[in-house]
Amino acid sequence: MRGNHFESVMGVLGFGESHGKVSGVVLEDVKGGVIFPLEEIQRELDKRRPGKGNYASTRQEADRIEVLSGVMDGITTGMPICLVVYNQDQRTVDYKNLQEIFRPGHADYSWYRKFKIWDWRGGGRASGRETIARVAAGAVVKEMLSGIKIESYPVQIGKVGVENISDNFPNPISWPDPGTYDDVLYELSKAQEANDSLGGIVELRILGVPAGLGDPVFGKLDAKLAGALISIGGVKGIEFGGGFSLAGMRGSEANDQMGAGGFLSNNCGGILGGISTGEEILIHLAVKPTSSIESEQKTIDKDRNEHLIEIKGRHDTCILMRILPVTTAMVRLVLADCLSYQKLQEEKKLDLNDYREALDKIDEDILLSLRRREEISRLIGKWKNRHGKAVTDGDREQKLMDVLKEKAGAWQLDAEMVNDIWRIIIKQSKEIQENS
Repeated sequence: MRGNHFESVMGVLGFGESHGKVSGVVLEDVKGGVIFPLEEIQRELDKRRPGKGNYASTRQEADRIEVLSGVMDGITTGMPICLVVYNQDQRTVDYKNLQEIFRPGHADYSWYRKFKIWDWRGGGRASGRETIARVAAGAVVKEMLSGIKIESYPVQIGKVGVENISDNFPNPISWPDPGTYDDVLYELSKAQEANDSLGGIVELRILGVPAGLGDPVFGKLDAKLAGALISIGGVKGIEFGGGFSLAGMRGSEANDQMGAGGFLSNNCGGILGGISTGEEILIHLAVKPTSSIESEQKTIDKDRNEHLIEIKGRHDTCILMRILPVTTAMVRLVLADCLSYQKLQEEKKLDLNDYREALDKIDEDILLSLRRREEISRLIGKWKNRHGKAVTDGDREQKLMDVLKEKAGAWQLDAEMVNDIWRIIIKQSKEIQENS
């Protein structure tokens, strides 16, 4: 299942469950012979760990990162890097009474419908604990983003929104507005006293991004950022620049006009046609309230029997504060990938390693496609067996080869080479179908 992978300038594979032994990440395609930023990774993980502040989960996890492979004497070897954090303070007993019951707002029901099983011990892979992998990976590529600054902070918690943003107002919840700070603390306290939770809005400002990052149509920079950020648990909405407010404007108001000095406004949020303009990239994320609350809620079990439940345990009153380093990490991964590709496209300061890295990435994509082709071949084989259909279909094979020959010519590829490769692929596909 590729859902646990994030394809960036390096391969990122997250693993581990909330109440399992470890949470971790495997990083592939990291260049060998460079200093591994272990201390930087730890600093980023310290920002997201639980047990800090009055409104965060009281689960006490040190989240100390440990390197299992791919690094020797602090230097990368070029081999896959495996990083783990040992879970030390999980309390599975808090969830014992929920083994057969779906928790409202959680992934329990949907994951059960897909996999016919779900991890009732705090959500398993659906838990925010999986973001350890994201934050660690984002820290590894941080040095690639020289000159780019990413700011992430809440601008709304519950019904309280910021009125003025201060660049220097340190506080436990990363709230940027001294004038409304007491109001938001009161809002959080009242929700906590009521055994309830709050959501809010996170603002991301990305400064120093050069113009030209991203690709047209399906490779748009905003599409890549949206996919990366929406994949974070709890994020349910996203807008760039003026976002939804643009729907109420006329074109004369919404368009970012230009003068000799540059853009006169930034309603597009720094991205036009899927490609960065060089202006500040502005993003807002809507984050839902924490799903685990001790207030009484209606739900059902696997047999559709109705229940009233209160979810005990240690949970965040609001997850916005802990989600901030995760949003930053995902932006870093997307931008690092775009910068790497742009460097290749512009052919600036490329050396042999740059070209080899590009080839390695292409080879990985080819292998992934072959793996998916095998999986589909097995499904076809099972279908043909059930319906008494022959594995070999000579007419279809010939049509396929004719189409491939035509495409090879259009793309200036060696037609004989393509023919030889697909003869091998078709032969293997038939063998898989016969054995399915």
